Amino acid sequence: MLGTRRLAVLVIIAFLTVSGAATAQDCDIGNRNCVLDKIETLSADVERDAWRDQTYRELAKTKAFDGDLDGALSVIDKIGNPDTKALTIRGIGMAVADLKLPKEQYDAAFEKLRVKAEKIDHPPSYAIALTYIAMAQAFAGDNEGAWKTAADMENDALRHKAYGETAEIQAERGDFNAAKTSISRIDSLSFRNKAYSTVSKILADHGHLQEALDAAFLVENPYKQASALQYVLDVQKPREVEK
Repeated sequence: MLGTRRLAVLVIIAFLTVSGAATAQDCDIGNRNCVLDKIETLSADVERDAWRDQTYRELAKTKAFDGDLDGALSVIDKIGNPDTKALTIRGIGMAVADLKLPKEQYDAAFEKLRVKAEKIDHPPSYAIALTYIAMAQAFAGDNEGAWKTAADMENDALRHKAYGETAEIQAERGDFNAAKTSISRIDSLSFRNKAYSTVSKILADHGHLQEALDAAFLVENPYKQASALQYVLDVQKPREVEK
């Protein structure tokens, strides 16, 4: 009887010990760092490469969103796929840009992102990473930084794309003058026409109708210009759907 009682006590003690250990592994909802640490631990155990990289990407974006730039940057090195590295750089850059930091802090942050981008040895992914950095700089209001980043790209088509993407971000902010400067740096007429058409549409959708009209008039292709002008008029005074 005594042996049975002693065995029962030992079982209860063992159960409480295991339960306590399990509880100790849990995180309080107010402790985001605890949860992020758990995600980082779990990420390393994900077997499929694409899923593991995706988990790391989202983790890095969250760390950046929380203001932990160095923590976010450290995650990039754990990602294998170069395209996912570029996308992670984009996510970090846009999250940082949304923090409304002083210029000197932005300069330091984007310089650190550039260092990570320089480690990408896959040329197309590297170019995409630079495009994303330029977009983030534009989103943060750092037009000069965005133009410099785009100018560093050697591939003509990708550089033109970077200037176009930067112009779109600037148009989203309602900064048509900056958007025009970005587009003016595009050497290709077809790329410029596309950029002005897109910027005109963005400006119109945001209620900047005069600037949208001005952008449309800068399109040098008759068909594309007419289409852009028509879009502005339709935003200004929507037509009834034809029956």
